[in-house]
Amino acid sequence: QEDARDLDAYTLAKSYFDLKEYDRAAYFLRGCKSQKAYFLYMYSRYLSGEKKKDDETVDSLGPLEKGQVKNEALRELRVELSKKHKARELDGFGLYLYGVVLRKLDLVKEAIDVFVEAAHVLPLHWGAWLELCNLITDKEMLKFLSLPDTWMKEFFLAHIYTELQLIEEALQKYQSLIDAGFSKSTYIISQIAVAYHNIRDIDKALSIFNELRKQDPYRIENMDTFSNLLYVRSMKPELSYLAHNLCEIDKYRVETCCVIGNYYSLRSQHEKAALYFQRALKLNPRYLGAWTLMGHEYMEMKNTSAAIQAYRAWYGLGQTYEILKMPFYCLYYYRRAHQLRPNDSRMLVALGECYEKLNQLVEAKKCYWRAYAVGDVEKMALVKLAKLHEQLNESEQAAQCYIKYIQDIYSCGEIVEHLEVSTAFRYLAQYYFKCKLWDEASACAQKCCAFNDTREEGKALLRQILQLRNQGETSSTDIAAPFFLPASLSANNTPTRRVSPLNLSSVTP
Repeated sequence: QEDARDLDAYTLAKSYFDLKEYDRAAYFLRGCKSQKAYFLYMYSRYLSGEKKKDDETVDSLGPLEKGQVKNEALRELRVELSKKHKARELDGFGLYLYGVVLRKLDLVKEAIDVFVEAAHVLPLHWGAWLELCNLITDKEMLKFLSLPDTWMKEFFLAHIYTELQLIEEALQKYQSLIDAGFSKSTYIISQIAVAYHNIRDIDKALSIFNELRKQDPYRIENMDTFSNLLYVRSMKPELSYLAHNLCEIDKYRVETCCVIGNYYSLRSQHEKAALYFQRALKLNPRYLGAWTLMGHEYMEMKNTSAAIQAYRAWYGLGQTYEILKMPFYCLYYYRRAHQLRPNDSRMLVALGECYEKLNQLVEAKKCYWRAYAVGDVEKMALVKLAKLHEQLNESEQAAQCYIKYIQDIYSCGEIVEHLEVSTAFRYLAQYYFKCKLWDEASACAQKCCAFNDTREEGKALLRQILQLRNQGETSSTDIAAPFFLPASLSANNTPTRRVSPLNLSSVTP
């Protein structure tokens, strides 16, 4: 009955909506009571805000600038939708929109709960499932989701397993869906091909993509992934055919632009390739694959100043794979970013952390030392290097790194808020204590007392030193404090530098 009452206003507004006149559509839907009209009203306002945001960023160059422009309508929409949500007046589509608004406002936990609720209310709406996919970052998070027991859940799980690089589980899910009656689904076939692409089984992935092209020759989705495989195998005729074919179907799709870009790249026409990747990014600035490919082209052209723009995307990809706990991928992208900014200490520290996770400790040491040598912005390289030496039981090298770290921190003349300062003093106190250098150990232990997390250890150590002195234990004279750079660091073109003893009397936390 409500739908019938709002039919005229809804039909008129839907016409304006289809013409992308979102403000106009929303205007004619004010006061409508039906669920369908209310959803279109709120969705039009949301898309109007998105359109205005995109218009403001049309001339900006990279993902960083775009990220600074916000959709101004989001906060109002959240207030209105939350009232409806509390009153339990939102249907499946309304819940989906509420979830999108929460996600855009970076309220991830609340957004996940709302998308799960939307999936329960309207299980066949794939959009809600896809949005949920974008918020799940590891397998552990899946265990805590109360998902509806429906066949759509199987599609969701298969998709999320592919995204999380759990390829074996994903392939099992897709096979069970094929056995259940979805054998002719081109979506499933393409997802299986993408899964094989992700585990670098190129022959298998190419074979499935070729089969998919026979079944669905006008398909554009995932063809950019197919073109990457053809590029890797240098299959020029096949890539040429694919590029011409997609251009005839729809030349203004992101995938088409990437395929054509790959085609020109394979022909070593790097300027044209970069042009098409730029076109892809104008169509969808959030398409990370195009940033990556464009970075390749600028590197090939030795156009470093233009490649700097892609640098942010390299670093962003590295961070993404770091979150996914995929250090090999992460290492690759950080390396590419480092090539563009060789003197960026943050990049070197990130590289060092990757090598550490991969247990390549010699490489990690080099990265941390280089980060310190080029001017460590975050003052963390020496601490990480010290901890690495500590882990390898190289106590003298660790102590020296901590000494240099403390000198650097206090020479800045800043108000020290570094949590690691207390760690450094604690290690040095214990190190000097083992070396029986009571004066130095005592001085460091006193400094420990100034920090909450090391206060008790500092007091305990001072008591031990006092006790040993009362028993007549003398300071060791044959063990020198480590005031020289370790040979392992000075071997790799690193100038050997004398480090003056730490003057603890002048250090006031």
